Amino acid sequence: MNTTTAHSEADTTTEPRPDQPFQPQQLRRSVDDRVLAGVGAGIARYLSIDVTLVRVVLAVLAIAGGFGVPLYIAGWLLIPEEGRELSIAEDFIQSRAARSR
Repeated sequence: MNTTTAHSEADTTTEPRPDQPFQPQQLRRSVDDRVLAGVGAGIARYLSIDVTLVRVVLAVLAIAGGFGVPLYIAGWLLIPEEGRELSIAEDFIQSRAARSR
């Protein structure tokens, strides 16, 4: 028995409607689900994957070659926290620039 159902192409695509502007998801450090600085949870939320997977990858990178530690520190400094517009590094640079004027 062969049954087919008709699906229009509009039903299967996830394109934004003309009345709703496209809003890309922003990468932010998590405030609620953090272990250290929320970098792993923020990356997991941005990529829509399990936070445990991101934490395991960062731990493996930290142990095997040490690349995970500078990567995590860079994420902590460069990714803004939820609810804030500026990252720690951007905030520091702007405060230094304001003092030099």
